[in-house]
Amino acid sequence: MGEAIEVWRGSVATWECDSMGHLNVGFYVAKAMEGLIGLAAELGMPHAFAPHAHSTLVVREQHIRFLREAQVGAQLHIEAGVLEMGEEEARVLLLMRHEDGELAASFQMLVAHATSREGRAFPWPDRVRARGEALAIQMPEKAAPRGVALGPIESAASLTRALELGVKRIGMGAFRTVDCDPFGRMRTELVMARISDSVAHLMSDLLTGLGTGGERRLGAVVLEYRFVFLDWPRAGDRYELRSGMVGAEPRLRRMVHWFLDPASGRPWASAEAVVAVFDLETRKTVALTDDELVPWAKAAIAGLSI
Repeated sequence: MGEAIEVWRGSVATWECDSMGHLNVGFYVAKAMEGLIGLAAELGMPHAFAPHAHSTLVVREQHIRFLREAQVGAQLHIEAGVLEMGEEEARVLLLMRHEDGELAASFQMLVAHATSREGRAFPWPDRVRARGEALAIQMPEKAAPRGVALGPIESAASLTRALELGVKRIGMGAFRTVDCDPFGRMRTELVMARISDSVAHLMSDLLTGLGTGGERRLGAVVLEYRFVFLDWPRAGDRYELRSGMVGAEPRLRRMVHWFLDPASGRPWASAEAVVAVFDLETRKTVALTDDELVPWAKAAIAGLSI
């Protein structure tokens, strides 16, 4: 096994930060997707994301761990490599690091070698497979899955099921040409971005009233995510985001997001997240008391899964 290679370098801009005072999760993923373009070039596919490309990399799944917050001006870089490569798919790893080398986030992606327009998977060329072997790396312990499982799943997401379970609609909208990649598919990072834009509709009531007499300024941070991408919206397609809580522990809470096509009721994507309450003064996660956990437990939806 070799060393991960650098595929992206930059910093955190003010306009990329959210109300929590750190890099918004949507921009974490956007930077990782730039890193994936860099990794594709290192694999011998330098034009994989260019408009004239015959083949590209289509993201099937993402596992993300957020490990150390990045505030305005933070200098970041991304290193990447290949964990495993099959006939048509590969599991790759991108490690976002701070200037001192500490991990800010990790992105494990299952990508398919696919035709650029149709998204039809087909075998890797021998030259790319050879480069994949040369770029093989091992999974660092800090980047490995911790709170979510990555085994095979068959998503239960649908609009019909959401209505049956009473899963709350927290977001809705549509995709414009600017939201799509050169091949007309929605940009991968926009699922995370749309969830980030809408999650206050799920979390605000639960966060209200936490703390004693308003002494603590609290918010919520996501620690880990698993995304499964099932279909790809194109310009003019709409989405409806249905989300709910599925569990509550003193330090960790879980939620599931169904990213749905309101026209057909079928899922575009599904996601599971592990979140924590965050003290905005100490910049640390906090545990909730038994009394504080009551509304979180009441909000949990039985039968909701990714």
